[in-house]
Amino acid sequence: MTKQRKIIITCAVTGAIHTPSMSPHLPVTPAEIIDAAVGAAEAGAAIIHLHARNPVTGQPDQSIEQFGAILPAIKQRTDCVLNITTGGSPTMSIDERLRPVAEFKPEVASLNMGSMNFGLYPMLSRYGTFKHEWERPYLEGSRDRVFRNTFADIEKILTTCAENGTRFEIECYDIGHLYTCAHFFERGLLKAPVFIQSVFGILGGIGTHNEDVMHMKRTADRLFGDAYRWSVLGAGRSQMAIAMQSVLMGGHLRVGLEDSLWAGPGKLAESNAQQVQLARQMVEALGFAVATPDEARDMLALKGSDRVNF
Repeated sequence: MTKQRKIIITCAVTGAIHTPSMSPHLPVTPAEIIDAAVGAAEAGAAIIHLHARNPVTGQPDQSIEQFGAILPAIKQRTDCVLNITTGGSPTMSIDERLRPVAEFKPEVASLNMGSMNFGLYPMLSRYGTFKHEWERPYLEGSRDRVFRNTFADIEKILTTCAENGTRFEIECYDIGHLYTCAHFFERGLLKAPVFIQSVFGILGGIGTHNEDVMHMKRTADRLFGDAYRWSVLGAGRSQMAIAMQSVLMGGHLRVGLEDSLWAGPGKLAESNAQQVQLARQMVEALGFAVATPDEARDMLALKGSDRVNF
């Protein structure tokens, strides 16, 4: 019999896109983020992509203190791969965004491959009131905000992490980002297998049409051949449709409340675990299996949880 293909499910449990007023189920406090991560792991996620938030206001928070409050607790309760963002928030400096990865030396860190417009302001029309004063200006400010990820910024993150054995979830929001990734791969600053996370549906990046997904995959195949592993995330209502397309095209997938608040048309997801469960059901219904954390480590050539600094 043909060996059953294993699919890596990543779950991004909170992020910096959605604000607390958008869903009562969005994790904000350390306890909520920890429980969300553990629940997602128990549901079948092999990798947990982590942001932190101010526990009072819910603002994105890239401080050592906030990550220090969540990382050890999650590690104690699950063997999942823990992936720390270097994206943080578009309002943060590169040094601020890099700080927790440099300190905690995770198995995986996310890394955005280009500066871009990152339009969150259309969400203003969907919400009449906000709990916190920062939410409306944060969304409105995205009309005139560039999410900075210059060549120098990317190189700084790569070289800072070079001695730590941290590998990267390479976030590509458009076709040009794949070419930037290839540039750093050719220079030897990224090593095979490159873990490419193609992002669809953020205003300012590539769209969510099935041709967009195929174009991303064809381009990555041409640039990297068998030297990469491909995963996708679809923003908002496109989450599961794009996840299914990836699985059918040989790839992996990411879900979580960072990327989408929904568990179906007009139905808020009650937890990150619920989205992971939906993804797992889809994967298994298509005849594939969900990768364990150790299988994901093997596929991505990770250093192991015994070599992190938390």
